[in-house]
Order: sequence, then structure tokens, then C-alpha cells
Amino acid sequence: MLHSFLACLLLVAGVVLGLGAPFVARLVLTPAEKLVAGVALSLLGTFLLSWTLYVSDLPNGGPWLLPVLGAAGLVLGRTTLREWWQDADARALLLGQALVTGWCLGWMATIASYSGGGWAGDWFEHWERARFFLERWPLDHKFVAAYGLGARPPLVNVVTGAFLHATRVDYAHYQLMTALLSTLAFLPAALLARRWGGPRAIAVLAVLVMVNPLFVQNSTFAWTKLPTAFFVLAALAFFLRARDADAPPAAAPLFGASLAAGVLAHYSAGPYAVALAGAWLALCWARRREAPWWRATAFATLAGFAVLALWFGWALTRLGPHATFLSNTSVTTSDARPLHQLVTIGLNLRDTLVPHFLRPLDQSLLTQRSLWGAWRDWLFQSYQLNLLLAFGSVAWLPLACILWQRGRAAPRASRLFWGWFSLVVVVLGVATHGARDHWGLAHICLQAFVLLGLAVLAARWPELSRPWKLAAIAGAITDVALGIILHFGVQNYAFDRWFAAGRSPDDTLRSYSGPAFMNLAGKINNRLDFFPDVYAPPLALVLVVLATCLGLALWRVRRTAAP
Repeated sequence: MLHSFLACLLLVAGVVLGLGAPFVARLVLTPAEKLVAGVALSLLGTFLLSWTLYVSDLPNGGPWLLPVLGAAGLVLGRTTLREWWQDADARALLLGQALVTGWCLGWMATIASYSGGGWAGDWFEHWERARFFLERWPLDHKFVAAYGLGARPPLVNVVTGAFLHATRVDYAHYQLMTALLSTLAFLPAALLARRWGGPRAIAVLAVLVMVNPLFVQNSTFAWTKLPTAFFVLAALAFFLRARDADAPPAAAPLFGASLAAGVLAHYSAGPYAVALAGAWLALCWARRREAPWWRATAFATLAGFAVLALWFGWALTRLGPHATFLSNTSVTTSDARPLHQLVTIGLNLRDTLVPHFLRPLDQSLLTQRSLWGAWRDWLFQSYQLNLLLAFGSVAWLPLACILWQRGRAAPRASRLFWGWFSLVVVVLGVATHGARDHWGLAHICLQAFVLLGLAVLAARWPELSRPWKLAAIAGAITDVALGIILHFGVQNYAFDRWFAAGRSPDDTLRSYSGPAFMNLAGKINNRLDFFPDVYAPPLALVLVVLATCLGLALWRVRRTAAP
């Protein structure tokens, strides 16, 4: 079975790097920008191919189709691949991505069953959706017996289904595929960090995301939010590039296509689309009499609408307007009374900004007999649902200082843009969740925003004073211990084996919270094997891989230290 997982790694790497390489070869971009653009186009190309086969009712094609196209791209784009490796920035992106991916896969290899706060069922819904497109289930199928096809956009599910078709259709491989796609969110974040802080910022950001509980926990939970963050951050990077004085012609259409792809990955990209589209019109309105601006606007708009039409055009004709636009939970859970909905939004916004332990809250959701399960859930709800702590238990403080200092010195136009962007993304990112949530909602739409903040922190790391750096390092150590090691130790049931070996397995499993038991029951009832069930790596080997990845990431920071 090990050879099958290695084949998956080679397939994803070959397709992600190869499929888009020939198309970015002639673009007037830096090698690092070509790398991010190439990955985005590879994912879009995989979706386009599989989606075309699906909507045309054509056979899915042999399992060889995607690997052959990826291999062909590697051959045709070999000059571009060589350019990436020879360029210091692009090579740093690739090496950082390899370390981040290895780190997250190491933690994924410990998961016996999903758990954490109230997270339950979403992983199974997306597993069903990937199989829906691969196996052509009926259009009226209800996912997890509740949601219709139109309730979620399909891009990530279609792409993972295509990779599964080329390898093996089981949950262990699906788990691996989603983790690989999720960790790609590092690439555009690192490109932004490089834009603001030079080459060393790439290495610093790799460490920051590796010690960030929100990123690691989400990259190992099989859903579509971090792949969405990849497209959102790629769109932001090309948006900023399109506004540069020396903007290349490709920047605007790449911005439009990436933003639309984010919407098709998960509707949580919607607030970013509103913020960036509004900023494009407002900040550049002074150029409305210039033909190049209109040309760039037209290209960005056409690219975005062409991508969106792939899903919405088909969905409108096959599912109808109501199922296409009004079946998402953001709509179905909203209060029809505008005033009540505004109150709900305001309270959800407060609860996203104020940690749960600083306000009265019914915590019966997390009731359980397991001591380490209770502590893990208390911390999990802090790291995942509170916007400030999502950056890290301490990292948000130096980041806030950096933003305050840089904001005061920044030009007015820059302050207006980032103020508008942050306000729209945070407010709409909370408002798009229609129901009242007393815990907070940072994990729904704001993951890309958190990665953006970490990119800023990585870029400005040299500017921090020594006390701030020591505080941030101490916070990172705390986050790894309490937000990562504790979390995966609970998901692995390791603490029960080490400290409560005399308990019966049934008593151990029932000592955790209701959502944790629901996830385990879903795994057992559906006879799903997770990655460690199929390939059970020794824990010592996993720890060696994790230590190696983190050690190399820290060494790269030291090696690229500024003179």
C-alpha cells in the first residue's frame, strides 16, 4: 500500500507543477509569480478537464489520462521548471512548500478519528461530493442526508475526484489528496511575504504556518477551506501586481480567474471577491479614461466570468435558480427579518473578536469525561474560532504593533485600501454565516485573512525588537504544544493508551464529546479506513519526520538571515 501513497504524491506533484507550466512559460512574470500562477492554472485545468467530461456525459477517461497530461506538461514546460529551480525565490517557495507539506502530512498520519470542538460531519459530506462527480450519482442526492448538490460549489471536490480516479478510490487516499491540496495555501502567502519582506520572509513564513494551529488543524481536516485560501491569496497577489507601475498584462486575468476559482472552491471566498472588486473600481477610478485600465478590467472580468460560468451556467440549467443560489446554509439559516439578522451579525462579530473564555457561554457542547479531550476542545475553540488567537496565542500582538506602525507611515491610498479590505472581509466573513453562533466564526471565511497576517509578520520579522521576537517564539512553542501536539494526541487516542491503558476501548471512546463520538461513529458505520489504518507508520518514524521538517525550516531561516 505504501507504493500507492507514493504514487499519489508523485501524481499530485506532477500535475500541480506540470499541467500549468507550458502556459505560464511566456508570461512576463517573475519565476516565483509564474510558479504560483502555474499551480493555479494546473488546478483550474484539472477541474476544467474533469468537469467537461462530467457535464458532457462522456466517460471519465482512463486512470492514465491525468498522469499523462501532467507528464506531458512537465516535458513541454521543462524550461519553466528549470527556471523555477534556478531562481532563488521560486526555489525557496518550492522548498518551503515541501517542508510545510511534509509537516502537515506527518500530523495527518496520526489521526485515528477526527475530533475538535463542534466539527462533525463536514469531512464525510465532502468525501461524498468527490464520489458524486466521480461515480455520477443522481442529481437529487442529499449529502449527509441534508444538503443538495447546489449547496456547495464543486471545484475542489471535482479535482480530488480526478486524482482519486487516477489512483485509488478510498478514504485514505482522499484524506491524503485533500491534505496535499490544502497545504498549497502556503505558496501565494509566501509570494506576498516575499513582495513585502524579501527572500528571507519565505523561510520565516514556512515556520510561522507550521507552528500555527489553525493552519495545521485545517490542512489535516478533509474539507475545502484551505484550497479556497490558496486561490484567494493568489488573487490578492495578482491584484497587487496588476496595480504596480510595471504591471504585466497577465496579472489582471490571473487575478480574475483566481478569484473566481476561489468562489468555485468554497463560497467563503465571496467576501474577498466583494472587497477586491470594489477596491479595483474605487482605487483605479481615476484611470477610467485610460485604455490600458479598461483593457485590464475587461480581461479580469472575462476571465472571472468564464470560470464562474463553468459551474453556475450548468447549475442554473440542471438544478434551477433556487437550488443554485438559495440552498447554501448561509441563506437557509438566515433570519428573514432584517433587523433580527443585523443583531445576529453584530453578536457573531463580537463573539469572533472576543475569546469564549472572556464572556459567559454555555459550554455543554464540549461536555465530556476525558480531561485531555476537554482541554483540547477548550483550546481548539480558541485557536479556530477567535480571529485574534487564530494568528497564534502571542503572534497577534507583534502583528498588531507592526500594522499600527506601518499604517501610520503608509500613503493614504494604501491605508484606504487595506482598511477597506480588512473591514469588508471581516464583517462579511462573519455576516455570511446566517445563524447565531456563540463560539465565533473565524474558521469559516477568515483563514485566508489569517494567512495574510502571518505573511505580513514574516515580512516584517526583522523589524521586531528582541523582546517581541522572544515573546513570539515563546508563543509559538506554546501553540505547538497546546494547539498541535495536544490536538493530534487526542485524535490519535495516544493519551488514553499511555495514561489510561486499563480502561475498556468502549469506555475510552465514549469519554469524549458528542461531536467526537459522532465522527468516530461515521467512520465505523461507513467502514472507512483512515491513512494510519491502511499504512500504520510507527509513531517514532512520524516524530522523526516532524522533527526533521521543523528543524530544516528553522535552519533555512537561520541560513537566509539578513547580513
